[in-house]
Amino acid sequence: MQKLLWAEHQKIRRSKIVWITVFAVVLLAVMIFAGGLDVYHGPVVGDGLKYVRDNLRYIDNAGWYMDEVQPWSVMFVFPAVTALFGSYMICREEDEDTIKSLRLIPINEVKLTVAKMIVTFELSVMLYLLLFIITFLTEAVLHFSDLSVELVLVTLKEYVLEGVGIFFAVSPVIALASRMKKYWLALVLAEIYSIAGLFVSMTSTLKYFYPINVVFNFSGYYKESAVGIWGSMGILLLCGALSVLILKLPGKTTDSRNTDLQQNTGLLH
Repeated sequence: MQKLLWAEHQKIRRSKIVWITVFAVVLLAVMIFAGGLDVYHGPVVGDGLKYVRDNLRYIDNAGWYMDEVQPWSVMFVFPAVTALFGSYMICREEDEDTIKSLRLIPINEVKLTVAKMIVTFELSVMLYLLLFIITFLTEAVLHFSDLSVELVLVTLKEYVLEGVGIFFAVSPVIALASRMKKYWLALVLAEIYSIAGLFVSMTSTLKYFYPINVVFNFSGYYKESAVGIWGSMGILLLCGALSVLILKLPGKTTDSRNTDLQQNTGLLH
């Protein structure tokens, strides 16, 4: 497994899709910052760690930027980016026609898929860490003295857990697109899947079961009881289990493919 993970890490270093995901993160951060230049008019709102005050630009309120980026990233950007990356990682061997060479080794395709999913998990968390670094540095430049250690640590925890949660929430989409051998389909499905969360959030019950919305409860962005957090974790784990079932759906087995390849090779001799 270590060799497979090393090989996958080497592959993504040469892949343009990594730069696409990084660009999406930076673009999101820039767009939210631009939106924060508007002036807020209304009563003071806050939760004890961060506040939005009347007659101030949103961005001038300490903690607002780190806080506001999170719902936009979960609802619009990261599910699609993570699903696209994960399905591309799994489908690329077929697309680049390298799977035939791998079967000659032979290689355990189950372990190969697991390695690709682990790398996708790592990317999901790393992208959120990148987003946290961008937002924290921006906040530090604007009002370092107003940032409390508690606010920074709480927000960091939320970002990391959102990276974990998004991976599990979209893992069935990754598995489905990979089975269909159409990794760009993952982008479309994940975007529909995540935007649907906006409508689900308006309901009083479904929002506690819909995986995209559950990510907020799991990360602590929404204040939930211990029961609610554990329930959210269970739903995300069920998503992970569903992705495993989809990837293991009946199809042409590795052994039969290897047999066909050996027979075809024998015909050449």
